[in-house]
Parts: sequence; C-alpha cells; structure tokens
Amino acid sequence: MSGHAAHIATVFGGSGFIGRHIVNRLTAAGYRVRVAVRDTEAAMFLKPMGRVGQVVLLHAPADDAAAVALAVEGADVVVNLVGILSERRAGDFTRVHVTAAQTIAAAAAKAGVGRLIHLSALGVEAGHPSAYAQSKAAGEAAVRAAFPGVTILRPSVVFGHDDKFFNLFATMAQRLPMVMPLIGGAAKMQPVYVGDVADAAMAALGDPATKGQAYDLGGPNVWSMKDIVSYVLAETKRPHCLWNVPMWIARIEAAFLEKVPGKPLTRDQLKLLERDNVVPAGAQGLAALGIAPVAVEAVVPAYLRRYRPGGGRRPGYAAA
Repeated sequence: MSGHAAHIATVFGGSGFIGRHIVNRLTAAGYRVRVAVRDTEAAMFLKPMGRVGQVVLLHAPADDAAAVALAVEGADVVVNLVGILSERRAGDFTRVHVTAAQTIAAAAAKAGVGRLIHLSALGVEAGHPSAYAQSKAAGEAAVRAAFPGVTILRPSVVFGHDDKFFNLFATMAQRLPMVMPLIGGAAKMQPVYVGDVADAAMAALGDPATKGQAYDLGGPNVWSMKDIVSYVLAETKRPHCLWNVPMWIARIEAAFLEKVPGKPLTRDQLKLLERDNVVPAGAQGLAALGIAPVAVEAVVPAYLRRYRPGGGRRPGYAAA
C-alpha cells in the first residue's frame, strides 16, 4: 500500500486470542487498524504491533450501536471476532452472537464498507443440541441478511501458545494427582492453528472471489478427545491414568461448575461433544484459500513444555 493512503480496518474483538494475530497481520500489510473493544486499557499491548498511530484503540462494545457506527465509519474492512463460550446471564449467546453481530454487519453495510469478515464456528447449525452452536448459526443468518457479501470463517477448536484448550488440559494434568478425567472421549475434532485462521482472514481480504463465501477451517488431522488428552499427558510427562467420566456424572458436575466464576464446564459445552467437530467432505477450507495447515505436533510441544515436572527446563539454560 506504499504510495497510497493506508486502508482502514476495524476489528471487533481484536484483543482476543485470534484477534491479536489478525491485528498483527493487518498492520504488517499496511492497514491502519482500529481495534474496537470494551476495555481499551486491556488492549494496550496491541499498540507496538504497528508504527506510531497505526493501531488505534476504540471503546466500542459490540452491543452499543452508536459506538459501532462510529467505529466502522470510513473503514475499508471490518472483522468481527466477538464471541463467548458460556453465558453469564441467560440470553447472552443471542445478545453476542446474533444481535451484536447483526448490529456490526448492518453498520458496515450502511457505512459502505467494502469487506466484512465474520468469525463463526465449525459445525454450527440451527438444529444443534447446543445453545452456543444454535446462536452461532443464527448469527451467520443475521449477518448474511444484513451484509450479503460477508465472508464467514468457521474454525474447529483453535490452538496456539495462549489457547484455552491444550493449556487447559495441561493445567489439569499439572494440578491433578495421577488420574485425569476424560469426558466425551470419542468426540472427534480437527484442531486448527491460530496462525492459519489469521492467514485465512488475510487471504479472504485479498481475494474478491471470497465475498459471500464460507470456509470451514480445520487442521491436517482429526483427533478424538481421548487422543488429545493422551497427547497432552505424554507431552507434559504426566503419566496419569484416564478416567472415563460417564456423561450423566459429567452433567451433574457441570450443573455445579457452571455456577462457579469462570464457568470451567457447562452443560451446554457437554452438548457440543455430542457431535463431531470436523470439516465436512467437500467443504471449502484452508486449501481453497491457498493455506497448508500447520499440525498440532509442530506447535503445541513448545508451549506444553512448561507444564512438565520441574517446568520443563533444560540443563544449562536459564529460564526465559
């Protein structure tokens, strides 16, 4: 973009796990990036990703229509990454995944924004037993109605250094004595690298043919939940025994745990394990965007090392 006025990108949820990678790529591509968040102080770490003034933090909660309109005004690109995994209050899934998503899409359309990227999730559909998945599907429909040229990305579970998936199991392995609970061990998923999801967003922005399209994003391999937990135990050098928790016991546990701050497990999340989370045969995915997916084994061991007994330090090396 040298020699021309920089394009402007507004990223909702840009301070999140996936968002920080997309913001980094947008700044590298020369965009002026507006990061629309609820807490600007918590997003200050994004500023050094660009030159002075290239990353601007805006207080623009996705449920504030006036703030959203100001955030997208004059933007060339809008990226919506806002999402939640559990509800603090009843109806939060609809408020965040449907109403707020529709607000952003409608504001982008009204402002004449050229491209909208919307992050959904793999395997969502109106008839899914999970309220999370139902709301994500309803959000896709609302966004398409408001902005027909939207590009939708649907990743499977996303992994990377700061993820809340492999790190969660590794933390459990570190803290629990000798036995590791396993829920939904037969459920299959296709973990996708966070860098590949960010690259998919950039590839879509660079190709007008992706307008109005949806892409199901999965890694190169399908894993069962049992495979994943066993892999984490091996990489963290924690030789725990696996305890297959019957689903009826898991539901009782979740009923209590979903009342705990942070909601470590909810009954709705258990419903997600009732269906496999893999890219359907014939679906457009990373390959359609020219991306060769990175395998779990190429990335995850480096950040699971710290969960090993003794912190995974190598003799002769100081702790980083």
